[in-house]
Amino acid sequence: MNPKVITLGKRKVGLNHPPLIIAEMSGNHNQSLKRALQIVEAAARSGCDAIKLQTYTADTMTINCKRKEFFIKDKKSLWSGFYLYDLYKKAYTPWEWHKAIFKRCKELEIIGFSTPFDESAVDFLESLNVPAYKIASFENTHLPLIKRVAKTGKPLIISTGMATLNELKETVLTARKAGCKDIILLKCTSVYPALPKNANLLTIADLTNRFKCIAGISDHTNGISVSVASITLGARIIEKHFTLRRSDGGVDSEFSMEPLEMKTLVEESKKAFYALGKVYYGLTKEEQKSKRFRRSVFAVENIERGELFTKTNIRVIRPYHGLAPKYFQKILGKIASKKIKKGTPLKWDQITII
Repeated sequence: MNPKVITLGKRKVGLNHPPLIIAEMSGNHNQSLKRALQIVEAAARSGCDAIKLQTYTADTMTINCKRKEFFIKDKKSLWSGFYLYDLYKKAYTPWEWHKAIFKRCKELEIIGFSTPFDESAVDFLESLNVPAYKIASFENTHLPLIKRVAKTGKPLIISTGMATLNELKETVLTARKAGCKDIILLKCTSVYPALPKNANLLTIADLTNRFKCIAGISDHTNGISVSVASITLGARIIEKHFTLRRSDGGVDSEFSMEPLEMKTLVEESKKAFYALGKVYYGLTKEEQKSKRFRRSVFAVENIERGELFTKTNIRVIRPYHGLAPKYFQKILGKIASKKIKKGTPLKWDQITII
């Protein structure tokens, strides 16, 4: 059974529809509303279908505590050296900006929505009448939040990063029991940036089949290869972090797409989708003219009536105007029923069948 079509804003999402491309703004606004609006405009120009925000504050995410548990000491992390509270304070999108950002999305006819990180964020986003919700990988086991979002009845996109199969089953069951009918699961590797070898894209088809839902990818790798490849496995939503210029810095800039890269992703994703086509054998309409370049049996010497056909006077050559190559051996040793000039494609009426 194929999952049904889901409508996000004015856009339909499903296996028979081109992938929907989401530009994740995250903290790449660098605490400037002007820049945030510029990111929306750049995403629209790049051909993105949606802009996604993150709705939280430092206080809704954690507490202002300097204990070692709250410190990021992994030197390989982009956020090494931060206490969680300070990081979220730096990265969050002020709630008073949301209305202006969503207004600009509407003006540019792209979908504007967000990821809530607690129940108060859901209440706030409901007051702005967002068309859908996204659950981040780090919150996909936060069942109270899942339940609250599901009760809105709006489409729910869930990133699956780090979730075990049992955790994911529990998450989906919780959402469905709470009233969510439209669930989209995004394969995600929660590493920033992620490596292609850890993408495990085959999981996308399994998500579709196992949970009977539309699937996609939240892609943290650099470049577009992983995202484009995901389409062949059924991904119909692609989410990539987005910025104006990586050189401007920002909490997510290192693994974010720039406008020209995003434009390329949009274009190549559509090509990949349309290339899937259907199961089809034989000539397409466009291939009809190419058929003439196949091989067929021709007279390659002048042949007199009554003469035997041999490997010397007939050959399998291009173009395709004579009998198919499979008849070559059958024709050898037969008698010409009429005079045949060199370069003539062989037909059955030129051959005496004894």
